[in-house]
Amino acid sequence: MPAFRRNPDPEDTDDETDTVDPELRLRTVRTAASTIAESIRAEERAERRKTMRKKRSFFRGRGDKKRAAQAAQAAKAQDTTPPSEVAAAPPVTGLRRNIYVNMPLPPDEVNREGEPIVRYVRNKVRTSKYTVITFIPKNLYEQFRRVANLYFLATAILPVFPIFGAASPQTAALPLLFILVITGIKDGVEDYRRAVLDEEVNNSAATKLGEWKNVNQPSDPRKWFEKLLGLNPPGKVTKGVRKLREREAAEGKQIVLSKDGDESRTSLSTKDTHHDSHDGEEGYFAGAGGRRLDDIQSMDEHSYPPNVSIDIQGSTSTVGGFTTEDMTSWRGGSGSLTAYQQSVKSRSSTGVVDYRKRVNGTARWDRTLWKKLEVGDIVLLRDNEQVPADVVVLCTSDADNMCYLETKNLDGETNLKPRKSVRATSSITSEDDIERISFVLDSEPPHQNLYLYHGVLRYNDPVTGAQKQESVTINELLLRGCTVRNTAWIIGLVVFTGADSKIMLNGGDTPSKRSKIEKETNFNVIVNFVVLIVMCLISAIANGVLDGQAGTSANFFEDGADPTGSSVVNAIVTFASCLIAFQNIVPVSLYISIEIVKTIQAFFISQDVDMYYKPFDAACSPKTWNISDDLGQIEYIFSDKTGTLTQNIMEFQKCSVRGVTYGEGVTEAQRGQAKRQGKVDALEPEEQDRRLKVMKGKTLDLMSRAFKNRYLQPEKLTLISPKLAEDLADKSSEQRSHLIAFFRALAICHSVLSDRPDSTNKPFHLDYKAESPDEAALVAAARDVGFPFVHKSKDGIDIEVMGQPERYTPLELLEFNSTRKRMSVIVRNPQGQIVLYCKGADSVIYERLAADHDPELKEKTSKDMEAFANSGLRTLCIAYRYLTEQEYMEWQRIYDAACNSTTDRDEQIDKANEKIEHSLYILGATALEDKLQEGVPDAIETLHNAGIKLWILTVQTAIEIGFSCNLLKSDMEIMILSADTHHAAQLQIEGGLNKIASVLGPPSLGPQKRGFVPGAQAAFAIVIDGDTLRHALTPQLKPLFLDLATQCETVVCCRVSPAQKALVVKLVKEGRNAMTLSIGDGANDVAMIQEANVGCGLLGYEGSQAAMSADYAFGQFRFLTKLLIVHGRWSYQRIADMHSNFFYKNMIWTFAMFWFLIFNSFDATYLYQYTFILLYNLVFTSLPVIALGAFDQDINARAAMAFPQLYVRGIRGLEYTKLKFWAFMLDGLYQSAVVFFIPFLVWTFGLAVSWNGKTIESLADFGTTVAVAAIFAANTFVGMNTTYWTVLTWIIVIGSSFVMLLWIVIYSFFESNDFVDEVVVLCGNGMFWLTVLMSVVIALGPRFVAKFIAKVYYPLDKDIVREMWVKGDLKDRLGIQHRKSRNNKGRLEQAPMFHHPHARSESEISTYQQDIELGGLTAGGSNPSSLSASPRTPLTPVHEAQSPAAEQPSYDHLSPTPRETRPAGDQRTTSPSFRGSYYSASAIPMSSPEPSLQPGYTLSQDPPMSTVSPNPVTPFAHPSQGSLHPPPQPQPSPPPETFEMHVRQPSDELYSPRTDHTHGGVSESSYMTAYDGFTDDHLQQSGHDPEGSWRESTYSTYSAHAL
Repeated sequence: MPAFRRNPDPEDTDDETDTVDPELRLRTVRTAASTIAESIRAEERAERRKTMRKKRSFFRGRGDKKRAAQAAQAAKAQDTTPPSEVAAAPPVTGLRRNIYVNMPLPPDEVNREGEPIVRYVRNKVRTSKYTVITFIPKNLYEQFRRVANLYFLATAILPVFPIFGAASPQTAALPLLFILVITGIKDGVEDYRRAVLDEEVNNSAATKLGEWKNVNQPSDPRKWFEKLLGLNPPGKVTKGVRKLREREAAEGKQIVLSKDGDESRTSLSTKDTHHDSHDGEEGYFAGAGGRRLDDIQSMDEHSYPPNVSIDIQGSTSTVGGFTTEDMTSWRGGSGSLTAYQQSVKSRSSTGVVDYRKRVNGTARWDRTLWKKLEVGDIVLLRDNEQVPADVVVLCTSDADNMCYLETKNLDGETNLKPRKSVRATSSITSEDDIERISFVLDSEPPHQNLYLYHGVLRYNDPVTGAQKQESVTINELLLRGCTVRNTAWIIGLVVFTGADSKIMLNGGDTPSKRSKIEKETNFNVIVNFVVLIVMCLISAIANGVLDGQAGTSANFFEDGADPTGSSVVNAIVTFASCLIAFQNIVPVSLYISIEIVKTIQAFFISQDVDMYYKPFDAACSPKTWNISDDLGQIEYIFSDKTGTLTQNIMEFQKCSVRGVTYGEGVTEAQRGQAKRQGKVDALEPEEQDRRLKVMKGKTLDLMSRAFKNRYLQPEKLTLISPKLAEDLADKSSEQRSHLIAFFRALAICHSVLSDRPDSTNKPFHLDYKAESPDEAALVAAARDVGFPFVHKSKDGIDIEVMGQPERYTPLELLEFNSTRKRMSVIVRNPQGQIVLYCKGADSVIYERLAADHDPELKEKTSKDMEAFANSGLRTLCIAYRYLTEQEYMEWQRIYDAACNSTTDRDEQIDKANEKIEHSLYILGATALEDKLQEGVPDAIETLHNAGIKLWILTVQTAIEIGFSCNLLKSDMEIMILSADTHHAAQLQIEGGLNKIASVLGPPSLGPQKRGFVPGAQAAFAIVIDGDTLRHALTPQLKPLFLDLATQCETVVCCRVSPAQKALVVKLVKEGRNAMTLSIGDGANDVAMIQEANVGCGLLGYEGSQAAMSADYAFGQFRFLTKLLIVHGRWSYQRIADMHSNFFYKNMIWTFAMFWFLIFNSFDATYLYQYTFILLYNLVFTSLPVIALGAFDQDINARAAMAFPQLYVRGIRGLEYTKLKFWAFMLDGLYQSAVVFFIPFLVWTFGLAVSWNGKTIESLADFGTTVAVAAIFAANTFVGMNTTYWTVLTWIIVIGSSFVMLLWIVIYSFFESNDFVDEVVVLCGNGMFWLTVLMSVVIALGPRFVAKFIAKVYYPLDKDIVREMWVKGDLKDRLGIQHRKSRNNKGRLEQAPMFHHPHARSESEISTYQQDIELGGLTAGGSNPSSLSASPRTPLTPVHEAQSPAAEQPSYDHLSPTPRETRPAGDQRTTSPSFRGSYYSASAIPMSSPEPSLQPGYTLSQDPPMSTVSPNPVTPFAHPSQGSLHPPPQPQPSPPPETFEMHVRQPSDELYSPRTDHTHGGVSESSYMTAYDGFTDDHLQQSGHDPEGSWRESTYSTYSAHAL
């Protein structure tokens, strides 16, 4: 413990250690309710400690100061940071900027020419990596970061010098150029897509104030080369702006602005600015309160938003000399947005506006582009427009100067965020007023924090001349990328532009990502380069030694062959020549092939229909092609919550009122918990949905009878409870009054805005806009139950209570925040009583209940909320109390004083709130479900089964979502980390480590332990908040926090900033050297998306900054499973195998040349004819390896999804290891010796004579033989390593070798010095073919034996799964039809004649019929051999598939119900193999025999089918011993997809025993008709007669609908 913490204050000690037990282990919780409660308590303790420290710091005396100084010295001596400094928010670095409006810049901020010294960045943004100028140099730099490319460059330069004897120096550089060009094109295409999106954003339309001087910008902002070339002179309208204005002018758009409350003035105004202002309503500043924004015509007339139609009112006004029809200005929203009224104020100067100042009135609104905006510009924002830059709000259309933003592009949330204007500028009412204002904004420098801003607006009071200032916070700042909602217009000042805006600072530069295998390949390349150097050194030394010997035959036969007379120089030349000859050992073609393969893989990913999202019409879009193999090695996934895991839609599912629970919905958490407990059948989603629809109809029916609800929206009703409707309708019930009070509180206690989108056609259709989706869901639920919130204004809150209108007078709103965990409203009810309604977290409300509260109700409501929370629902407790007039008036004085306090304002307000929020009485509790995206729980379970850990990083709380998506489970030990000091965080982290160590023992962090197995050991989870995370990420605690977090299955980080998200990803990525993936949908996720190895962005309805910056973009979170477990695993496996095979095939080729040097004095003579060297990697052996890397599948996609555990090999990196690399290298070394020395020995000791008498004695003859053997061996070797053979694979593998033989034939007829008639000499000689065959067999034999032993005796999991797939067992379990069954068309008699309904003649109808119902039979009771088609079962999770019961397929059968008993001697059999068509002549006998059915037995039959089967109907066969089974017990309801089938029964007199079967062969299935489309429910509802249903059947017996 640091020296300065040895004597901590007792208050701190108690709070810091109450989460740690006496054994220094962190206390844990399990259930959702306890987790949420503990999280709230931890936050309250932290807030209490902050308050206590603040008080002590105020009264601290000299002794404390002395101790603090000593502590600081001790900290300095130990090189540690005092906790107080660590706890402080990171300081904002950089120079503050002053933005002047209508004020001259001070002398120290201008240069000699009077121009501003400070230059700000443009508003143009660029997320692409390259520009036209930087593309070539920057891309070349990126490519030459590969070690191999530098080597290739050297080998391309060396052949240029003739001394090295390169055969074709002109072609040496072609492979490298090909690599550079192809890679450059790929990178260019990727970056061009980003550039197109950038251009689209930069050219978006914006409105700024024109003909007005922005003093913050120089008079000529052009760059030097633009000035030199005379480009874009100041004041010139650029082409893009001109096109925008022409397009909008042609559409006849006009700017029409008015302030809320200006109901009398809705047309364009051209009144004289010097008109007498004392004319009341006709004056320039007249209007409601004198706060109308004058409508001044712009250069190009247009009205916004463009997609909003403007109603023509019929009146006219003069505009610019011509008459235009009076147009009603568009007003956003309704309710509180448009109904506020204000008292009339005088025309005296208010705030910064000096009405005495004379202006020329030339300022007007001009349309421009986003990229043209500059710091200091005044912009106009309209409803539904995006904010083009970071803007400070000067004034708005709202009478209270409020505006509302949707931050979906920023954080994925669709709820509205309120912002307000600066008070000093809120009186701006026209463009002329902007010319009358004068102030300077002292702004902080740009930084990443999206939730913090501090500026000071300084101005001189226009009346007194006194200097004044006003603070500007994040509440007055609009961030780039947000969308204006429910606000007609906003006038703002641009503060940060382009790269300085917060959204761009959080994004950062687009990184250049390289895959893990690509990085590891550098090691392999270096190893091969070392091998190459060793080979060249050996050759050079040996050549030098041999060349220096005297008296050898070389002096006679090789006279003049040496380049120089020096043996040393000759050895150096030999070294360089060998470097050129052996250069293929470092495969240049590997990189070409990898680029081709990854491009093909990206195409396959983009074409996967399983990852196509129809609502967005978008498939998965790979934007970074070269990291596809990283998708198969992901160990950690970091996900945002809102918009990524959830839909950001809240549904009111349940509630508890007076101890009675209402609501029948079932949450994902309940389903997941039931599934883990084996209760799957009890909560089938389809059955639940059907049951809920019935109950919803009953609920609506009961409510419609009880009262009238004009505002009901039935499709949005989520609180489904017939009991609730019954209690509301029962006027004699006491519960009814409690329900009315509860829902009345929901309709009143909120800050929601009501809106009528179509007040003319749908006057009673209300939409609610709220700061959080929780509030909107609560008010919407109250509306649909019969308590709609209709309207809010300053004077009243209008609601309806079961059809009766009520009006409440709002007195005060006590807002919700993360510290208070509650909100309250104080209203006066229609009876004149003052009521306080409060809603908040249960623990917060329960602390403030009245002392005389009913304890039984408290306990019952508490249990209900705990049950709700454990079901994954977000709970709120609703309470109330009545206030006396005197109590309220006294409190109002205290509250007003707190609001006007200049010091500790927030603390004073909280104290005032505490004085009124007490003595509450419970009304009830609500439970909301944060709707998950489709398939999220199953996707998370699949990812966990694959060994991938998922962390949630969100700016909100995510505990409920963790339980909803089954990320947090009740069997986990959940640790809550919440601390506000460095010491407390350290104590809790160490306690967590001790807790895990006491259960699991010491951690094992080896590579073989990567990838956890769910359920294998006790599970732990962490919930940590942003403040604690800031301490945990300090250098002192970072290693401890990393050890703790990586031992947990799940980590949930709540209320973290975008920068913290990126730091957490970086911590795991670098601290554990783990492969990470980040996924999000908002701009606040961009930082972590770019930091992770792989970044995924979800597409949104309005586009997404995350998708633009991601490596992969798709529509839904669930697609991540297919992307990783199928495509990622395939890509990793393919690239790993491709690398190994490439190094192998270059070893076998290159070392064969090296062995040849032993016999030619190491003089670098080529063994092969030079065209073989050129074409070896280009044509002869490249395509099989590319096919392996592009198309190979070790297991099928369905099998991979069924067994996600196979993904663990990628996490552990077992497919691409150094051992595998060396094994392939040594195998290539061995095979090179075989393919060289066997032909060498044959040519040495054999008869070297061809069939035509020509001798086999040339180097071309021998070299071609070795080359053919090596190419055959290399291609066959790749084929042996291929597990998925398609037609294309066969063609490529065999065709590549065939092309090589074809080349020998073709090239033999070309004139050459070293390749004359080789096809005649070699191919006609049996010894040549035998030598090649023997070389290939001996070379590949050991590999074949090793693979056989490994597959048979030491199989991997994937080998077993593949064998199950090939044999068909796995296909049966997954419900996949066998290929042979699909291809087997059967005989024509078995083919269906009709696939559509048709009429039958009376002759086709028999007199008697018999009903046989299709039911279910357990697997154990059926005989699969008697089935004509493979049974099919739906895809089941792995843990179910591995259970003994699931290993056997489920079959259905026909259970006959005979009408009468037959004689025991009646035996009628038919051939089991005969299946005559009902419509064939052979199937229509003179008299219809009856099928033989023994009482008490049933016949096995195919299971129900949802698709067309090749054998739709199984015939009745003679029941053998193996196919007869006891009839099953009657089931209460048929299983899913079971159909009723009706079997005809012939007349009794036509039936007699027959022993002669010569006229048999009648198909028993001819008595069966198809499913008639009626279920039991239909039969009951329509009165359908089952006995006669076969007569109305119009389906063919063998149609697709038959069974």
